[in-house]
Amino acid sequence: MIRHRLLACALALILPWSAQANPALQAVIDANLDQIERPSRQTVGPLVDQIAATGPEGLAMLQAWADRSLGLTETGQVLIMDDDTATDAVTGDTVAGADPRMLRPNSGVRGVIEAALAAGALTDPDPARRAAALQSLERGAAPDQLPLLRAALDDPDPVLAARKARLERLLTIQHDPDSAARVAAIEEMAGDVGLDFRAALNPLLVTRAVVAPDTPPGANVARELTPGDAGLTREAALAQLVQQDLLQPPLSGADQRAALAANITDGAVAGVPVDQLSDQAARDRAYQALEAAGAVPPAATETEIQAALDASRFFEVYAEPDPAVTDAAKAAQIRAQVRLGAMTGIDLGLDALSLASIYFLAAIGLAVTFGVMRVINMAHGEFIMMGAYTAYTVQTVIADRTLSLVVALPLAFAVTALAGVVLYRLVVRHLANRPLETLLATFGVSIALQQLAKNIFGTQARPLTAPAWLEGSITVNDVIGISAIRVAIFVLALLFLGLFLFIMKRTRLGLEVRAVTQNPGMAASMGINPDRIAMMTFGLGSGIAGIAGVAIGLFAQVTSEIGQQYIVQSFMTVVVGGVGNIWGTLAGATLIGGLSKVIEFMNPANTLAAQTFMILFIIIFIQFRPRGIIPQRGRAAEA
Repeated sequence: MIRHRLLACALALILPWSAQANPALQAVIDANLDQIERPSRQTVGPLVDQIAATGPEGLAMLQAWADRSLGLTETGQVLIMDDDTATDAVTGDTVAGADPRMLRPNSGVRGVIEAALAAGALTDPDPARRAAALQSLERGAAPDQLPLLRAALDDPDPVLAARKARLERLLTIQHDPDSAARVAAIEEMAGDVGLDFRAALNPLLVTRAVVAPDTPPGANVARELTPGDAGLTREAALAQLVQQDLLQPPLSGADQRAALAANITDGAVAGVPVDQLSDQAARDRAYQALEAAGAVPPAATETEIQAALDASRFFEVYAEPDPAVTDAAKAAQIRAQVRLGAMTGIDLGLDALSLASIYFLAAIGLAVTFGVMRVINMAHGEFIMMGAYTAYTVQTVIADRTLSLVVALPLAFAVTALAGVVLYRLVVRHLANRPLETLLATFGVSIALQQLAKNIFGTQARPLTAPAWLEGSITVNDVIGISAIRVAIFVLALLFLGLFLFIMKRTRLGLEVRAVTQNPGMAASMGINPDRIAMMTFGLGSGIAGIAGVAIGLFAQVTSEIGQQYIVQSFMTVVVGGVGNIWGTLAGATLIGGLSKVIEFMNPANTLAAQTFMILFIIIFIQFRPRGIIPQRGRAAEA
């Protein structure tokens, strides 16, 4: 579509002068009619340059040729076809009733034409066309297009100007005949980790194997190798000798003995007595004699092999002949690799923080209930599931994704908090100070809630679509990037951390929760109802789990088992961080998230192994710190 608009614009420019023919273009067409009809990628370049030099009419013809909308009549008239309208490429006149034969250049010819058009469009007033031309050159530019790019470096658009400057540096590295200019360009971009820069460096450092009696004159030697070292095995050295016709294919000991046994005559082989063939040198002499007589195929004996190895030196020679260029490229590549490693670490750290925020958001509610009530709530994962399904239900009612998310967050908190209060009133409060019975009861509730969700929503995953402003990712460069949803979850985790600290430190509810946590009996004697505080705390923890379900559902599949995928990590986070301590939960989530990403990075093909190693780490960790990273202190720890 864009090409058709460009073609229409070009035709509009030449139509006012349609009465005037372009004699230069007509002359080029007349002289190269066969080449236009049957172009070849190897020879069409000069013709394309001649047509482009004839002016707007020539550029319009090239664009039509590249778009396969150029036709040729039996009389040799070149027409530009736009749907059913035929226009003379030379004069711009409309030709009625034309039935030309359409020209279909192959992809190679079209590439040459498009490159020529791109070079000419670098200074076009239309920024969209300049961008398209620059993109064409970025896909592949010829050496003769470097001067055209340098002449068009000034651009009113700062983004296009930066892209042009970068492409000019890359093409200088690849195609400039001046080695000093290439070295300067490499040093200027040294440390860059862009894929395009690394791709430009790689061909400069390609090596080939060379075998010679001495250092090849004029060769840019990367290193000399010794057969038998780690860089060049003896077998690889022999293969190079054979490949360069410096040695016959080696003969194995078994093949040599078989050939000698097959040529025993009167107790000797080629004049060498059989009783002397226990010596390797005698076997080599016998085989060489048989080879000279044509009785066996030519092959290198061990003596010949050793002689060839002693007489030869093995080199790795750069394909790039200039040592200054390869030295600069090696230094730049080392800097790029160091910086790439650092950026990979930063990217891994961002992934770890993202995963830690998810674990923290999923575990904070569990930390609240377990810290205050010492209740192991096995239905905590199902509160996460309820939050995710609440968001899905809201999204089916409210089409606007942003508005649905704004409504879903508080609604999920309210629904799951209410469910938590109901669970506490009906089950948990009757099993106070009986942890085993509470664990079994909440586990049964967990199974019942999963089955209820399957009955209502089915077993298939339900989509929870993020708003448009949460789609995509925040990308710093080719290495560092993080999805916008994970950034939002990280911010949400920080907000809930601040909200929780505010409730616990600045509100009466927080004061009463801390009092009940430290000494329930003393708190009751001061007029605080421990049962009411426990109920409100259980509801608060369940509501936060619902918020976590909304966040997790934005990037994970919403199913009845979504909570089970995070319940184990939530318990590990609470145990490792320190029971009943919000800062311990944060530290545990950071440790588990970071360690999980490191293990996955070291063994990306086996996620099960990562989980196994994580559990082993937890087992070892609690042997040394059974109360967690940041344990509770004072009366709360003694309770």
